[in-house]
Amino acid sequence: MQLDVIFSLFILVLSVVVHEVSHGFAANYLGDPTARLQGRLSLNPLKHIDPIGSVLVPLLLFFTNAGVMFGWAKPVPVNPYNLRGKYGEAIVAAAGPLSNIAIAIVFGLLIRGAGDMLSPSFLHITVLVVVINIVLAIFNLVPIPPLDGSKILFSFLPYHQQRLRESLERYGFFIVLIFIVFLWQYLTPVTGWAFSLLTGISL
Repeated sequence: MQLDVIFSLFILVLSVVVHEVSHGFAANYLGDPTARLQGRLSLNPLKHIDPIGSVLVPLLLFFTNAGVMFGWAKPVPVNPYNLRGKYGEAIVAAAGPLSNIAIAIVFGLLIRGAGDMLSPSFLHITVLVVVINIVLAIFNLVPIPPLDGSKILFSFLPYHQQRLRESLERYGFFIVLIFIVFLWQYLTPVTGWAFSLLTGISL
């Protein structure tokens, strides 16, 4: 049990760090150096850990048997006014979930191709990597402010809808909390389906 907590937290922290750094690299590529100038294009977890989102929330979810493990790091700063292209903000927002999908694919294919040759302990860790990154990708793609999915969605909506976005972002934390408590259960089958698709085995 304790090892599961340690490994899950370790994998989660590394995964959310990769997620945030991917936002920063995408923004830097599109003309916004804010994250780079603040030293946030680093895989050093200490530069990204949020005590609540990276530690407290994951532990709470684990010990309450919530059936899901996710969290967040300190958001990488992005100035959308520096970004090139009409859909620069959407690209930067998508970079985070895409990094988690890429990790899930790599480790999922490892399980699919070499699962029988992996030791039970290493296979268990690999399964955790895939599940946690699938959950992070799906969760962040939900179009609720301040999640990445909302930034992608609003990039394709008319400019006057930005007022709606600003209003929703004021209450974003509470909206996300309500979503987690009451609606996340309906996306759980998607996690299982994605895991089976990548690995060839069922959760």
